[in-house]
Amino acid sequence: MTAAFVENGQASDGRAWDYLLQTWRELDVPEGWRAEIDEGQIVLVPPPHAHHNGIAARVQRRLYATLPEDLEIYQTLGIHIAPLGKLYVPDLVVMPTELIAAADPETSDPMDASEALLVVEITSRGNAREDRTKKYRAYARAGVPMYLLIDRFDTRGPMVTLFTEPNEDGTYKHTDAVPFGKPLTVPSPFDVQLATGEFPGAS
Repeated sequence: MTAAFVENGQASDGRAWDYLLQTWRELDVPEGWRAEIDEGQIVLVPPPHAHHNGIAARVQRRLYATLPEDLEIYQTLGIHIAPLGKLYVPDLVVMPTELIAAADPETSDPMDASEALLVVEITSRGNAREDRTKKYRAYARAGVPMYLLIDRFDTRGPMVTLFTEPNEDGTYKHTDAVPFGKPLTVPSPFDVQLATGEFPGAS
């Protein structure tokens, strides 16, 4: 995340949130960029590296192999973390298609993060810390059942970690981590094995 565009008090202030959300709706974001709301600010996320996009494509392809028909994978879907007054746009998010179909066609409001089944974040050099800490806690607080973190900049080397069983305190009970090159199983309703050795940048 690179630039604060709006500061308007604390996220717990309903009027401040409404103001931020309205501003977010009206932003003319450059193509390839994403706007998010965090810590009472609107920030812009720049377009990622080609390897980042390649990893997202590989994950999406694997998930589609077993994805139930009532679910879909979205790349630019805003999700609202209501307990924290945040709005993130994950690299990938899996959501029931009926919820997307029922969304108001006249607004671009975010979806409720608690309705997501899986959220995927792929770190860039500039946002790796946020993905490991802020977003980890936010997705757990929202009750997202699975958070897949693909961290190309982990100090141990590129790692893929699946967090499951969220707690209300902002942690996940279970962690399954593998280095690039080792397979990682994503459980039901996906029941698929990610071949992380296929990821761009994997040795």
